[in-house]
Amino acid sequence: MAAAGGTAAGKAAGGRAPRAPSARTGPRGSDPSLDGFREVQRLAYECAEAVAAQLRPGVTEREAARMQRRYLAERGVRDWFHLPFAWFGDRTAFAGFRHPLQFFPTDRRLEPGMPFILDMAPVHRGYTADIGYSGCLGPHPLHEKLLDDLAAHRALILEQVRERRSLREIYLAVDQLMVRQGYENRHRAYPFGVIAHRVDRVREGWSPTLFGFGLQALKGLASDALRGHREGWSPLWSPYRFSDHPPRPGLWAVEPHLGFRGTGAKFEEILVVTDSRDPEESAFWLDDDLPHVRRWQDCGSQEGKRP
Repeated sequence: MAAAGGTAAGKAAGGRAPRAPSARTGPRGSDPSLDGFREVQRLAYECAEAVAAQLRPGVTEREAARMQRRYLAERGVRDWFHLPFAWFGDRTAFAGFRHPLQFFPTDRRLEPGMPFILDMAPVHRGYTADIGYSGCLGPHPLHEKLLDDLAAHRALILEQVRERRSLREIYLAVDQLMVRQGYENRHRAYPFGVIAHRVDRVREGWSPTLFGFGLQALKGLASDALRGHREGWSPLWSPYRFSDHPPRPGLWAVEPHLGFRGTGAKFEEILVVTDSRDPEESAFWLDDDLPHVRRWQDCGSQEGKRP
């Protein structure tokens, strides 16, 4: 599931696809096998920004989720890691969430000044993305502060992955940073408390969904889980013992989620982990031209202009 935006206005067939890259050479992010993942991630963010711009008071979470599905279907998406979600108001902080069914869109209506999160995981041409977009229907100083403070989590996660700290250790470091910032960890509310999971290519074409998740993608994740169990690693990045190992090369959809008094915000995007000995090549974000990154860059530019 699962990136910080801002204020809204108003293998081919016959077998499983090749694994994600673990190249040691070439400039960062230049591996052609990454292009398809980058393209579908950008498509998902374009969808999030387009839908966010259409949100108005009275729109329900179910309607916002349908808008995401329609936008992506019109652009050729026929399969999903998971179907789109939308959360409004205190549901952006998963207030009162106790079981998985509460993640699904409801009839909660958007109101002026209300925060929202759009979360979608399309599969396009066999490539998978999983993103989230945080916004608000009008000014909301607390929400703006949450979005600003997410920048430190993106930097911390990348730094510690490059240091090859264990996934569990990095998870706990993110927890500690949230405590220092005065926030609650809301990704603990996800199944298994994950902050991230591996993504991969899947067989192209339409596949049915089960409880909102695409069966092809679920089979791939289950296959990774079985293989990882034998080899001592997990495709789920959690605070538990099964994640107490260094980052496994591949693509990880990462989503730190902050919450404070009924307001939540997060980003979710793909982190590339390789087996390179070069620190900068060993891990990097797939794309820096994303809404939340542009927001932080713009904020930095404005700070630099102040006397």
